[in-house]
Amino acid sequence: MTEQIHKKKHLTSFQFIILGFAAVIFVGTILLMLPVSSKSGQITPFNEALFTSTSAVCVTGLVVQDTASYWSAFGQAIILVMIQIGGMGVITVAASLALISGRKISLMQRSTMQEAIAAPKMGGIVRLTGFVIKITFLVELLGAIIMMPVFLKDFGLKGIWMAVFHSISAFCNAGFDVMGTVENPFVSLTSYIGNPVINITIVLLIIIGGIGFLTWDDIRANKHHFKRYRMQSKVILTTTGMLILIPTLYLYFAEFTDLPTGQRIMASIFQAVTPRTAGFNTADLTLFSGAGQAILIMLMLIGGSPGSTAGGMKTTTVAVLFANAMAVFRKKEDAHFFGRRIEYGVVKNASTILIMYLTLFVSGALVISIVEGIPMGTCLFETSSAIGTVGLTLGITSKLGIISRFVLIILMFLGRVGGLTIIYAAISGTGRNLSKLPQEKITVG
Repeated sequence: MTEQIHKKKHLTSFQFIILGFAAVIFVGTILLMLPVSSKSGQITPFNEALFTSTSAVCVTGLVVQDTASYWSAFGQAIILVMIQIGGMGVITVAASLALISGRKISLMQRSTMQEAIAAPKMGGIVRLTGFVIKITFLVELLGAIIMMPVFLKDFGLKGIWMAVFHSISAFCNAGFDVMGTVENPFVSLTSYIGNPVINITIVLLIIIGGIGFLTWDDIRANKHHFKRYRMQSKVILTTTGMLILIPTLYLYFAEFTDLPTGQRIMASIFQAVTPRTAGFNTADLTLFSGAGQAILIMLMLIGGSPGSTAGGMKTTTVAVLFANAMAVFRKKEDAHFFGRRIEYGVVKNASTILIMYLTLFVSGALVISIVEGIPMGTCLFETSSAIGTVGLTLGITSKLGIISRFVLIILMFLGRVGGLTIIYAAISGTGRNLSKLPQEKITVG
C-alpha cells in the first residue's frame, strides 16, 4: 500500500498549465454553442465554437465568424472573458481568485505560478502575481477611458463597450475586434487608419502587454536606471525597440507610399507593432508586396516576450540565437549580453524552440495548401499567425474546411502554452540520464 502511494503520480506545473488552458477552451466552446451566444439565436456548430474559443483563450484573433455581426452581446462577453483569462494566464487568474478569497498559496501552486509567468525564482511570486493583477486592470481601464470619447462619438452609448472590448483585446494581444457588420465583416480597425487616439492607444496597449510583467516590475523598481535592470529586461527592451524601428522604416518607405504623411507614419508604426502578436490591422494586408508579407510572417513568428500576454517564439529566443551566432563569428566560446554570459542550456532551448516553430509552421501550411488548394505563401501567412497567436490573415480563415481549421486550432494551442511546456509536460517523471555516448566529430556548414 505504501509503495502504491509513493508510485502515485502528481501533475507537474507544466501539466497544470496545459490542462488549465484546455479546460477553459472546453467550457468556452460549450457556452459559445448556446443559442443565446449568437445573434440569430441558433446553436453554433461545434467546430466553429471550438475555433473561436481556442482563438480567444490563446489570444490569437483568427475567427471563422465575424465577432461583431455573428455573436450576441452575451457571446461577445464570453469571448472577452476568455481573452482576459488567456492573456493573464489561466494559472494567474486562478491564483488571483485564491488571493482575493484569502486562501494560502501552497508550494506546488507557487511553482505553477512561477512557470506560468516565467518568473526567474519562486521567492516573491505571490507579490509579483498581485502586481500582474494590478497593472493589467489599471492599464486596460486607462486604455478604455482614452478611447471612449472617440467610440462614443461614432457609436453612441455602445462606444463604452467598444472601448472596453478593444482595450482588453489590445492589452492581451488578442486582436479580436467588434467593428464588423453583416454587410462589411472582418474589417478590424481599418476605418481608424488616420485616427491618432486609437492608433497610439492600441499600439501602447500592445507594447505594454507584450514586453512582459517581469520587465514592468523591473521598470517599477528601478525607474530610469537602465543599468540596474535584469539582463532579461535589458534584452527584451532592446530587442523590442529594434523589432519596432526596423519594420516601421521598411513599411514607411516601401509599403505605405501612397498615404498622406501623417497616416503613413501611423500606419507604419501600427503595422510594425501589431504582428507581435496582437492581430489588429488598419491597412489591407492583401495589398502588401511579397516582401512586406514575408516581413510580417517573421514578426508573427517572433512574437512578444516571456511572461507577457503575447505568444510566438519570444524576443529573447531570437536574441539568444543572434548572440550565439555573433559569438561563433567572433570565435568566442560563450554568447553574452550586457557583460553577462548566457548559459549553454538556454542556447539549446532557444534552438529547440526555433526548430519546433519552423516545423509546425511549415508542416501546417503544407497540410492546408494540399487540402484547400491555396498557394503556399498564403498558407504560411495563416499558420505563422496561428502559432504566433497573432490573428492577422489574408482573408482565408472563414473559407477553410474542418481539417484546416483543426490544424489552426492545434497551432494556436501550441503557440499559446509554448512548445517547451508541451515537451516538459510529456516527459515529466522520466529520470535524467547522466551517462554519455562516445563523441565523434561531424562537419556542419
